[in-house]
Amino acid sequence: MSLHDDAVLVLKRYAPEGSGGPEDTHGDQAELRQAYLDHLARHDEGMWKACGAGHLTASALVIDPERGKVLLTLHRKLRMWLQMGGHCEEQDATLEAAALREATEESGIAGLTLLSGGPVRLDRHPIPSPCNWHLDVQYAALAPAGAAERISEESLELRWFGYEDVPGVADTSVVRLLEATRARL
Repeated sequence: MSLHDDAVLVLKRYAPEGSGGPEDTHGDQAELRQAYLDHLARHDEGMWKACGAGHLTASALVIDPERGKVLLTLHRKLRMWLQMGGHCEEQDATLEAAALREATEESGIAGLTLLSGGPVRLDRHPIPSPCNWHLDVQYAALAPAGAAERISEESLELRWFGYEDVPGVADTSVVRLLEATRARL
């Protein structure tokens, strides 16, 4: 099965909780799910950065529920505090694998595990050309006890934030991802 086929299956199974509610200020999750599926139906290359109409990306919020903290990266190019994530690569067999690879590479933490139940949220956001749009499939990754982060070349800084501190440093997409993750824990 191709990564494209896996993404279609993941999105067909994605059942957003509370979609369309007041917390969902940037578009209904069910509508985004359909937009992602329509994009993949129109674009065989819709998983890859080379797709000028936009492409799927995979990300994961690294969370330590025992400590009530999340690990965010100060992204080198965007200069924003974000969850770990990025472009799918040829070696990624699944969206889950892509999200876990990105979280591990960018956090430096070995032994991350994805929260069960598939993606936590979807988030579509504009990106400077030539990418144009990221259709992000967002997961949550649980940090093992005693996890020690290590900065990658994609980050200016890594930092653990208490749940209550995230709205003060990150944009609403990260805040919504944290809320949806906490609701699933």
